Amino acid sequence: MGNEHRLLALLVCLVLGTGLAAAVLGASRAADSRPAAVAGSRVDIRGVPLGPPAPPAGSGASAGSVRVECGRGGEGHRNEDNLVVSPGVRAGAHHTHAYVGNLSTDALSTDDSLAAAATSCAGGDRSTYYWPVLRRVDRPGGGAHESPAGHGNTGEILPEASVEVEFRGSPVSKVVPMPRFLRAMTGDALAYTAGAGADVRARWGCTGFPGRSTTSYPRCPAGSLITRTLVFPSCWNGLDTSSPDHRSHLLFPSARGVCPRDTFPVPELRISLSYAVAPGIPVALDSFPEQRHSPRTDHAMFVDVMTDGQMDAVVACLNEGRDCRT
Repeated sequence: MGNEHRLLALLVCLVLGTGLAAAVLGASRAADSRPAAVAGSRVDIRGVPLGPPAPPAGSGASAGSVRVECGRGGEGHRNEDNLVVSPGVRAGAHHTHAYVGNLSTDALSTDDSLAAAATSCAGGDRSTYYWPVLRRVDRPGGGAHESPAGHGNTGEILPEASVEVEFRGSPVSKVVPMPRFLRAMTGDALAYTAGAGADVRARWGCTGFPGRSTTSYPRCPAGSLITRTLVFPSCWNGLDTSSPDHRSHLLFPSARGVCPRDTFPVPELRISLSYAVAPGIPVALDSFPEQRHSPRTDHAMFVDVMTDGQMDAVVACLNEGRDCRT
């Protein structure tokens, strides 16, 4: 009987231990899936030092700017597709993107379908501009379009208070036109696990604090909006509208604004976003699960669907040093 009692006690311990381990593992997985920002990733904008000034414009600079009015995404154009990185793959982004510009853009878009679609941009620019959504994670939310993806990014999607689409010239030379249907991306959606910062391009900040930006989530004072600024590469290889790595056909200039050898300066695209978020409200960027909503993984994509005439007008404005709106 003694051996039987000992065997029964051992079985009970094994069952209890297995249940406890499962509970711990389940809690750990639940914690990992919570839409929380990376620990320690928020900084008070008032403590962020001023960044370096932009390189001065030289005598041959293209010092103009062109603002393309594309609205604030009021059409609710969102999906989990990524035409630039994962063409043809539904829900290939594994997180939700918000769009302005071309109103048809999804994973199955073609050059012909984009060229024929409606647009939110004034002046008829059918280009597509898109980025990951930002969420308020203390409230439930999302959308019906997200249910098939099961990507795990949850919380109320924050609407953009403003969306600015701007093209700038080069501080050292004139620019040449982008080719129609050029695909471009900026930022690194894998930056958190990659452990490297070479492709981290998005800068976060707060309105009212010009010149101060960070790669962390900012803590903004009351009345100030959270901002995201995404600058695209502007040195084209002169041949390709895309490349297997989505990057090598379009490179960044040096800190002085000089393009690498065998590339040509094209208009520099900047997408600037702002959000009205009260102090203390937790926010999280949509990301791949293993990226833990790190602000360093912010990124954006662009497909140029301007007509040749529209692009020529942008280039002329930049090269002539004018400030223009479309």
